[in-house]
Amino acid sequence: MKPELTFSRFEKSCETYPNNIAIIFLGEKFSYRKLHGMVNRFATGLAGLGLKKGDRVILYLSNCVQFVISFLAAQRLGLVVVLVSPIYTSHELEYMVNDSGARAIVCHDTNYGYVKEVFDKTSLEKIIYTNLIDMVSITKRTVAYLFDKTPHGTVKGGNETMSFKTLLKNPANPPEVSIDPVQDLSYILYTGGTTGFPKGVPGNHWGHTSYVNDITDWLTVGHLQHGKDVYIAINPLFHIMALGLFMAVGLNVGATTVLMPVPQVDAILMEIERRKVRWMLGVPALYRMILENDRQDTYDISSLKYCFCGGDVLPREVLHRWKQRANVPIYQVYGSTEAGHVSYSPLGAGDPAPMSIGFPLPSRKPLIIDPETVMPVPVGQVGELMVTSEHSIKEYLNKASETTASFVKIGSEIFYRTNDFVRGSDTGEIFYVERSADILKHKGYRVSASEVEAVLQDHPVVVGACVIGVPDKKVGERIKAIVVLKDDAKGVGAAELINWCSSQLASYKVPSYIEFRDMLPKSKVGKLLRREIREEEKRRVEKDKK
Repeated sequence: MKPELTFSRFEKSCETYPNNIAIIFLGEKFSYRKLHGMVNRFATGLAGLGLKKGDRVILYLSNCVQFVISFLAAQRLGLVVVLVSPIYTSHELEYMVNDSGARAIVCHDTNYGYVKEVFDKTSLEKIIYTNLIDMVSITKRTVAYLFDKTPHGTVKGGNETMSFKTLLKNPANPPEVSIDPVQDLSYILYTGGTTGFPKGVPGNHWGHTSYVNDITDWLTVGHLQHGKDVYIAINPLFHIMALGLFMAVGLNVGATTVLMPVPQVDAILMEIERRKVRWMLGVPALYRMILENDRQDTYDISSLKYCFCGGDVLPREVLHRWKQRANVPIYQVYGSTEAGHVSYSPLGAGDPAPMSIGFPLPSRKPLIIDPETVMPVPVGQVGELMVTSEHSIKEYLNKASETTASFVKIGSEIFYRTNDFVRGSDTGEIFYVERSADILKHKGYRVSASEVEAVLQDHPVVVGACVIGVPDKKVGERIKAIVVLKDDAKGVGAAELINWCSSQLASYKVPSYIEFRDMLPKSKVGKLLRREIREEEKRRVEKDKK
């Protein structure tokens, strides 16, 4: 496999299909020619700010055209994109800015206040802000303003602050930059850490394009219509799963992507019907939301042919109901921030088997091991899934001890420990069993129990905390915290601790329930026995069902 740069196939699409529509956002259409020009003008603007190859730029944006332009412009210049959720608080943002060493940030005007709050405490030098609908026509912006349809934030900055549209006024002639797809970083993504702090996962261009190109060149052959297809991007592009599929079946092949800013069910179904969408990615909660929508039967979604699901286990009843509604199966995607996309259900092979996460992509090599001995288990037995790829980086940013714990050398190769337990078959298909007790899944998001525990334990009266997931068919798991308070604590209840978490964590990480106890179970060496509490909660739920 030849090393490629992240934006190389996008540029080929622009040359081959200049008049094709690349993006439809809030009804506004952007051709490949127009998008390419905007990317180059924005890249010129970034270079004019003094940003150079290797500099970190944070994208603090939801799904919008500005995200796509910023991401591709940064790749064009050899900048390292740091992708973070636009709903992160200033507490989370400050840590990630300083950990990554970011010099610039692109944000919405609605989260500009968080950026300004941490600016003087971080490595940031430049703030680029935009409103969600800045790129749509003046007519649509006027209507949205008159009917108060789009949130606006207050921006009061100095010389460090400039608007996104100002940078787009530059000429489309960014400097030529020599980028090595193997040695140079493309992005940094953050994932939950076992020490309570998120871990930065650096990715090079080859590591990213290896699995993206696997999808385009291997998985979708005979199914993907180059230059003609339509994909709807609902999941947030700051996640590796959504970003990878967007590039693979959208920008890589001259297809049209309908870009959704928020997962609003009626708007999604309307766009599928209107644009004749054939490709879709969701999480189990999204498919359930659609199926439970009172108006879903009024929309024609018969154009859908290839529906993917990732981020969590797909309940069998959702799979069956979707097959009845859309007359197509849901194919499974499995991957992680550290390993990229790992496995897919084969297309055109009928309904995926229950709990199957598919077959490994050619660029990914799986190994199923006994977690205690780190030795391979016999085919059919349950073990921890490990993954390697010759193309990817195998370390965390600034986290030597966590790198040692998660990346293990076996023979001449270094494997990533996924903390997911699976079993393999004679055919190479992988079946999911369960995940580590340290990782929770809420609405498709991976939530580190340790990170939430660390925030709780920062509260002045909390001496211990254990965070677990309570099964919930609508959202996967709801987050529950078991808390031990100081002996002299008075007047502190669940509401105060939930508000404390809300002030420092993104909303999807905040516990739904707080339970107070006198002590927490720990091992002889003082390690929290989270799995024991999780099993206790499971027994309680089963008892309540009876």
